[in-house]
Amino acid sequence: MKEEYIPSMYVNKYLEYLEYERKLSSNTLKSYFNDLKDFDMYFNGNLLHLSYDDIQKYISSLSNRTARTVSHYLTVINSFYEFLISDKIINDNPCSNVASPKVKRKLPTYLTEEEVDKLLKINLITPYDYRNKAMLELLYATGLRISELINLKITDIDVNNALVRVFGKGKKERIVPVSDLALDYLKLYVTNYRNIILKDRVSDYLFISNSLTNISRQGFFKIIKKECKRAGIVKNVSPHVLRHSFATHLLKHGADLRVIQELLGHEDITTTQIYAHLVNEKLKSDYKYHPRNKIYKEDL
Repeated sequence: MKEEYIPSMYVNKYLEYLEYERKLSSNTLKSYFNDLKDFDMYFNGNLLHLSYDDIQKYISSLSNRTARTVSHYLTVINSFYEFLISDKIINDNPCSNVASPKVKRKLPTYLTEEEVDKLLKINLITPYDYRNKAMLELLYATGLRISELINLKITDIDVNNALVRVFGKGKKERIVPVSDLALDYLKLYVTNYRNIILKDRVSDYLFISNSLTNISRQGFFKIIKKECKRAGIVKNVSPHVLRHSFATHLLKHGADLRVIQELLGHEDITTTQIYAHLVNEKLKSDYKYHPRNKIYKEDL
């Protein structure tokens, strides 16, 4: 029987800081816990007096992991030591000069505007069709994360001002405008169909499932897969793909990157800059249609 892992004192202190002060999500906490568990066990909990060489030795032990995974480990460990320094437990960070492996930047998948139109062209017959239409329109209109969408309450929608109040990562609140089209379908769903799905029961949640609770992540994944199949979209579409599509299309049509950062709830502008790369890649790809470029290639 495997012995249960018990975090060493300082790892435990750091995890508590992440949970109660940084208010990280349960998924992010789990990721940090798993990375620090491996690191903690490798050094048998003796983490306070490690050197640059010790960290390099540990990184070498991860040779069977991908560059992206190793880079994530290093980020978490570095953050752990920065916490210890800020708490005056140690003076130096043994990770400070350790080079992170080069990770090839993977551009996110997004739908074209034509594909979004196909996806949103839902045949509205049942109350669930109206609910699905309202959810997808709202997701594309606001760029919400799936966790933010499924946890929306009725009171989070300001119909008069066309705004939605969102509680994102770390329970940080932000206000996002909603398009008139998305708002119309939202009002239609709430006014005429939400109570039918609820079967006269009461719930604070905006989007209700068959089991009369709020829609789950898995439930929404099934909905988006079904609607993609109906629309003939062959890309592997997740809720996050609609978030990518929202940001990419805004940028393509001239929105400021800082505005997109605020709408998405990104703490760091570098996270948002991936969408600039997407638009630039499309520009370079479409440049092949330049007439002089074609003549030049034919002359070679």
